[in-house]
Amino acid sequence: MTAVLVIAGSDSSGGAGLTRDVATLERLGIGVLCAITAVTAQSEAQVVAVHPVPPEIVRAQITAALATGRVAAVKVGMLGTAAAVMAVADALAPRTAAPLVLDPVLAATAGGELLEPAGREALRQVLLAQVTLLTPNIAEAAALLGERVARDEQELLRQGGALLALGPEAVLLKGGHGSGALATDLLLRRGEAPLRLTAPRSNGVRRGTGCTLSSAIAAGLARGLDLTRSCEQAKQYVTNYIQHGA
Repeated sequence: MTAVLVIAGSDSSGGAGLTRDVATLERLGIGVLCAITAVTAQSEAQVVAVHPVPPEIVRAQITAALATGRVAAVKVGMLGTAAAVMAVADALAPRTAAPLVLDPVLAATAGGELLEPAGREALRQVLLAQVTLLTPNIAEAAALLGERVARDEQELLRQGGALLALGPEAVLLKGGHGSGALATDLLLRRGEAPLRLTAPRSNGVRRGTGCTLSSAIAAGLARGLDLTRSCEQAKQYVTNYIQHGA
């Protein structure tokens, strides 16, 4: 059975992180292999503590997972430290053509830094060049560039272009934290017009939506769907998750 390799941190509350990734992939009928980058103690309200996994253990987990021959896609979430970023980049460098979806987990919804400043720089300088799809929300896109949060679509598209210039094949700018009746995500690829993925904005609030979306995209890619179709199906899935918890 083919699988998605999830490289992420744990969340003791079960609302986000590795737990949410695994739940999403299992519901979508995709096998899961895991490499844990950090153990976190979290509640719905706060991040209590973070314990990074040593980089050599992160690297060993990834190498062991790849050796199974089952990895059809990779999803990367929380990395925590620059050392973990470098370990992931090093371990994935000799991989096959398995697509890589990177959800840049910089901070918890409840507050609390989940990627140190040196880690953000390592992400920009080293790991992004290996990424098939980067999936930042509006605030994460600005933070990765060291800029203010985009105030309109034109500014957001410029930031998306700047992120593309850092190396990923595509960028999906998530609009869930924006405003208006529609939640619109922008899929950007070099030489192509932006693709807008829209859904009615829900009044519901759930943690782990970024994990859910990126894992669902990885599931589509693991099945052999192209990037556009994978993003479209994942958008539908996460909209249903927000509204119904499914």
